[in-house]
Amino acid sequence: MKDNSKSVRTMVTVGLMAALVFIFTYIRIEIPISITGGKTMLHLGNVMCILSALLFGKWKGGLAAGFGSMFFDLFDPLYLPECWVTFIMKFCLAFIVGLVAYGIDRKNGAEKKKPSNFRIAVGAVVGAFSYVVLYVSKTFIVDRLIMGYEPEVVYATMITKGSVSLINATIAAVASLLLLSAIRPALKKSELADKLGVM
Repeated sequence: MKDNSKSVRTMVTVGLMAALVFIFTYIRIEIPISITGGKTMLHLGNVMCILSALLFGKWKGGLAAGFGSMFFDLFDPLYLPECWVTFIMKFCLAFIVGLVAYGIDRKNGAEKKKPSNFRIAVGAVVGAFSYVVLYVSKTFIVDRLIMGYEPEVVYATMITKGSVSLINATIAAVASLLLLSAIRPALKKSELADKLGVM
């Protein structure tokens, strides 16, 4: 019975954070890329991706980030074909955040419950900027290797998307840490922390 209850709480937690990722991704400024007919965007979705991992660890955070971002893509015809790629990339973003922030307890293989604030900050920054590398790499693979655009077109697109992604990463890392400092203490004081599995 306890296992069933824990599974339900895990699904609720992942579902709630995925919904926040989805909603915050809609807070965006779209930037068209005329040379390929695509677009990129400044958005706040990555703030929730990182916050999910900082609050709930790499696995729950990764699933929330992946599902929330994937569902956003499902509602946009331009992003729809790549929704599965988005799931993988956003999962990796949050997973890296959780892995760096909480590490692994060598005694039992579980995530450490009380990392230093410095380690949490490093996790947010490393995860955010790792995603920039993933995003720019995906752009090269899709535009050059799959679509076959000329190198100068691909590199111009990579510079545009990379620049926007760097801004997103900076905003996401800073904002998620500020939100964590405000939300986590309040959750720890309530009964919700243990029920939801707050780290």
